[in-house]
Amino acid sequence: MPNFTDVTEFVLMGLTSHQEFQVLFIVVFLVGYMIILTGNIGLIVLISISLQLQSSIYFFSSHLSFVDMWFSSNVTLKMLEKLLSETKTISYVGCFVQCYFFIALVPVEARILAVMAFDGSMAICNPLLYGRKMSRTVCARPISVPYVYGFSVSLTCTLWTYGLCFCGSFEINHFYCADPPLIKIACGGVHIKERTMIVIAGINFTHSLSVFLISCTLIIAAVLHMRSADGRRKAFSTCGSHLTAITMFYGTLLSMYLRRPTEESVEKGKMVVVFYTTVIPMPNPMIYSLRNKDVKEAVNKAIRKANLGQ
Repeated sequence: MPNFTDVTEFVLMGLTSHQEFQVLFIVVFLVGYMIILTGNIGLIVLISISLQLQSSIYFFSSHLSFVDMWFSSNVTLKMLEKLLSETKTISYVGCFVQCYFFIALVPVEARILAVMAFDGSMAICNPLLYGRKMSRTVCARPISVPYVYGFSVSLTCTLWTYGLCFCGSFEINHFYCADPPLIKIACGGVHIKERTMIVIAGINFTHSLSVFLISCTLIIAAVLHMRSADGRRKAFSTCGSHLTAITMFYGTLLSMYLRRPTEESVEKGKMVVVFYTTVIPMPNPMIYSLRNKDVKEAVNKAIRKANLGQ
């Protein structure tokens, strides 16, 4: 039986075997990717240049946009490359590099969402102390934790995947390299990898989801003591933004990582990844920032400055 040292490349089977949809997929994913880049880069630049957007929520939003772009680029660019070229192969090293970033960015985003939920509860429950407690200097510490944790856990998980033995067909029934499709074609070391993948995914999602639920509970408790209708509206808007993003995030990934990889689950996982890498990153800037009054004012100021400069 050949082991992993005998593998030099994998064949990515793509999103579908129907060639007639290829042009449609190229257009859809290219347009979607450009929207993601434009919206998220625009938000990051706006937050960095606008003095009125220097609070912690916008600081965390800029990191969420950065991770969304990185995640989408890691998957979408490779998929577009395979759709535009005749070669469907990916090198062994390239496959595991892509797998490493995919695994790393999932817990990074989960924890950034948890930090944002905590930040929202701090703003509503302790508004007078919020500016001092959640300054930019203070924010630098909690935002570094998701990156350190995500990339450390991913290194361990990827090394476990790297230790899988592959024999027979090296065709991956997917358009990118990830744990479930790789486990499906492996013929050795599978059981330990399956268990660790489910356990680590369960720990990651449970921790982040717990922070979110506790934060929302604190927000609701604070809202019940508010006399101002405007204050209650803003509080529920904050909680609603977190709830929308969390629902989309966990709804897609729980179905992919908390079950044993099978032919059916891997096939369904394609649609999950498309939704997560293309659909979710598009509305995130709108959910968290672009519908906010401060952001709208910052956009108007930036447009006026640009017009005056011309």
